[in-house]
Amino acid sequence: MADLLVVIRSGATDYELQGRIRGNLDIPLTPAGVSAAGETARRLAAAPPVALYTSPTTCAIETADLIGDALDLVPRRVPLLVGLDLGLWQGMLVSEIRRRQPRLARHWEDDPWTVVPPDGEPLSAARDRIAQAIAKIVARHPGERVAVVVPQPLDRIIHSLVTGDAPGDLWEIAATDSAAEELPIPPPAPRPPLPTAGFGVFGGATTLATIRGRLGLAQS
Repeated sequence: MADLLVVIRSGATDYELQGRIRGNLDIPLTPAGVSAAGETARRLAAAPPVALYTSPTTCAIETADLIGDALDLVPRRVPLLVGLDLGLWQGMLVSEIRRRQPRLARHWEDDPWTVVPPDGEPLSAARDRIAQAIAKIVARHPGERVAVVVPQPLDRIIHSLVTGDAPGDLWEIAATDSAAEELPIPPPAPRPPLPTAGFGVFGGATTLATIRGRLGLAQS
């Protein structure tokens, strides 16, 4: 599996600048977002990844294309890394949500894992699909350095999956620049002993099990 995963947050759109919830809406980069993606590419050029993956959300695709052009890499789109679906909150100002739905907004800020925005996606379901996507990516590149471009807050969820740290405030709208974080991938857990009888074969812990296990996800 990959030794290191570079997680790149996509550049800014007008929604981030306005303090709006973008979710999985396809909003293009601002000129500042384009410039920031170029700067991220220049920083990565010192130690470029061997492969580049991207969310199918527009701002991530545009960021990945700019980085890919600079590093001579063709971004591969990963459907499971689509932006978090925040339902009816998408397009609204954060301040507007807090004013109109103060209790629900406060609950989301305090514990987003137990709240689902109106017509939105449960965060636990998003975490599950993201874990599957990341596990497949790192498994394809044994001993290599790979990169993935995602919109916020997927970057924080991936950080949490890989490191075991808390994901932090998923409500907060990040700084308007594109950003890259290098995450060493932990080795898989030791293989369980083989059965002494019968026809079953245990293949050992997979990368997916390692990543999913960090957040207590049920194995499938």
